[in-house]
Amino acid sequence: MSILRGKNILLGITAGIAAYKTASLVRLFIKSGAHVKVIMTPAAKEFITPLTLSTLSKNPVISSFTEDEDDSAVWNNHVELGLWADLFLVAPATANTLSKMASGRSDNFLVATYLSAKCPVYFAPAMDLDMYKHPSTKSSLELLQSFGNIMIPVTSGELASGLVGAGRMAEPESIVSLIESHTLNQLPFYGKTILVTAGPTYEAIDPVRFIGNHSSGLMGFEIAQKAAHLGAEVIYITGPTHFKTTDSRIKTIPVVSAHEMYTQVHSYFKSVDVAVLSAAVADYKPKYIATAKIKKSEPTLSLELEKTKDILASLGAIKTNQLLVGFALETNNEVDNAIKKLKSKNLDLIVLNSLNDVGAGFGGDTNKVTLIDKNLVETVYPLKSKAKVAADIMTEIQKQINA
Repeated sequence: MSILRGKNILLGITAGIAAYKTASLVRLFIKSGAHVKVIMTPAAKEFITPLTLSTLSKNPVISSFTEDEDDSAVWNNHVELGLWADLFLVAPATANTLSKMASGRSDNFLVATYLSAKCPVYFAPAMDLDMYKHPSTKSSLELLQSFGNIMIPVTSGELASGLVGAGRMAEPESIVSLIESHTLNQLPFYGKTILVTAGPTYEAIDPVRFIGNHSSGLMGFEIAQKAAHLGAEVIYITGPTHFKTTDSRIKTIPVVSAHEMYTQVHSYFKSVDVAVLSAAVADYKPKYIATAKIKKSEPTLSLELEKTKDILASLGAIKTNQLLVGFALETNNEVDNAIKKLKSKNLDLIVLNSLNDVGAGFGGDTNKVTLIDKNLVETVYPLKSKAKVAADIMTEIQKQINA
């Protein structure tokens, strides 16, 4: 899964022969899972049609503040469009447009939107050799980068004039790759490895029966997804659930029993930066597992149970530089019990949720949590979707790392 998935990308196209490449550029962005809107300068329409780009982007192409053929049309809001974008790419960026962007000469819709944008701005220059070498162009390039804009370097080759040299716009695949890499490098958890456990464990009674719980695994799944979205490499160890991830930064390791989860967690723990143990691991398991299905022959059935290994406590005992996060699902004396667990298991952060709170706990799409750190600072959150709870947890983890 691309880091651009779900991003709002604004593509500005100016009047250069390299505009023909933007059809491929739009398709690559769409394939990555991004939402794309296109702005063209009026002259850019001579190089590629708005129909092509609107068809590929699935959005109307905008080139002016109002539609020329409709005097009663509502104006196209450049401010709103600039704020919509998560990133703005101008490609090709001609010498003319670069000069306007650098000087703030807002005489068309594209430059007006650029001046309104709050997001990262990338630009891919494209022009002939002598134009690219001209001192005024060099000045524009330097000034734009000093503003914080990111230049996608030109390549060398045969140009439209027949000259050979620097000035070709980078190929669409290279542009997308550079933006993906740059976006990833800017994310707060880039370079970090995070271990996440999720779901229930099933403890076998016989070949067809087990002891389990009602955990759906959604909370851990959302944490893994959010961690990857924030740039982390994720080790996702999950008990039986139906949630599947396609994110390339998430390595999924399915397990069934508490023993399997213990073994997998310990095999990875030393190599991670953060471990978030949200799985609802069984506290007890049958001491003896029947090798054949137990027949319903007696009016009662007694099972002897023994404790499973405490994964969280075992990690707290051996952790070095890892940040360790646990979960506490309580029904009474919630805060006191959570703090006791935080201290006894040597955690850095605990996520408390109570079955007494409507909408919290197992099985649903929402949760209501209190985060308690190792300094016993409590942060109480209202009822939210588990995706938003995951975001809150990752924000707190980031604070703990940077503390």
